[in-house]
Amino acid sequence: MFSRGTEFLATLQERVMIWDGAMGTQIQNAAPPLSDFSLDAVPFDSANLSIVRERLGSVPLEGCNELLCLTRPELIQGIHEAYFAAGSDIVETNTFGTTSIVMSEFDAPE
Repeated sequence: MFSRGTEFLATLQERVMIWDGAMGTQIQNAAPPLSDFSLDAVPFDSANLSIVRERLGSVPLEGCNELLCLTRPELIQGIHEAYFAAGSDIVETNTFGTTSIVMSEFDAPE
């Protein structure tokens, strides 16, 4: 029985694998409302999230597409599914900018 890693390498030996496309432009095309970029839209709480919520309140983190993983997971899932339907073999997570450096731009390094 093959492990996923072995299957992946075997497929690479046979053909070029297709990676997904741009996530940011697909999110822009979906035009999520500004309210989706608010911490108020996150349906759960955590210690770090509480710290940021207390500091920022309801200020939307406009352009923080990574926040949509929490506020609009069905949107992100739909984009990934569309890439698979279009023939992608691989999709990346929507967490590219979730480093403390990038999140500091939104005053949310936690």
